[in-house]
Amino acid sequence: MDPQLSHEIADSVATVIIRNPAKRNAMTAAMWRALPPLLDELAGDPTVRALVLTGEGATFCAGADISTLQGSPAEAQGLAVAAEDALAAFPKPTLAAVRGHCVGGGAQLAAACDLRLVEEGALFGVTPAKLGIVYAASSTRRLVSLVGPSTAKYLLFTAELIDAGRALRTGLVDEVLPEGELDKRVAELTRILASRSQLTQAAAKEFANGRTDRDAHWTEQARGSGDTAEGVAAFLERRRPRFTWSVPTAE
Repeated sequence: MDPQLSHEIADSVATVIIRNPAKRNAMTAAMWRALPPLLDELAGDPTVRALVLTGEGATFCAGADISTLQGSPAEAQGLAVAAEDALAAFPKPTLAAVRGHCVGGGAQLAAACDLRLVEEGALFGVTPAKLGIVYAASSTRRLVSLVGPSTAKYLLFTAELIDAGRALRTGLVDEVLPEGELDKRVAELTRILASRSQLTQAAAKEFANGRTDRDAHWTEQARGSGDTAEGVAAFLERRRPRFTWSVPTAE
């Protein structure tokens, strides 16, 4: 099988799968380029309410395909950062489902997701120091926001791998699941995410990511959405809410 990103949509959840089994799902230049337009397509699909990123088989992603760095390392890094930024900007909840190695560019992608669920035995590493690469400022800031300056420095300075337990303690991941339980928990959590108000989620995502110029926008969206009235009515009537606000599609 040629290296590729594939995707499927089921029960309002899009799953993007990193496939390059010959190289532990390392991302090629073509795969980095393919991710932003794929995310644009899925963001514009009104049936998609959440997105899962995962790797084929027993590995999430071992990083960038190192052979792509031989030509222009700066260009290769630019592709990775553009893909990471596109994932971070995805307007609906995103979740990384991680097994095995989540290293280098794989760790960049996982950090760009909103949530990270991992299976016991997973290993994480941020490894530019092994290659003499200056880690991008945006990627560094995102890592610091997750784990704090001290742990970010440890990961960047040493390029050492840490296990799932330490990743959980530092805030790099949100949950660690026993072997065989990851898919069940991902399905459960994405089902919850898909049932909640997209209005709440979209606004909360922007605020949590540090955007400070859209308070009035979200106040106006809430006023006209009907989601609050529906949520209160559903609570009082002891039924599931039927939220109708959805992320606007790009023109």
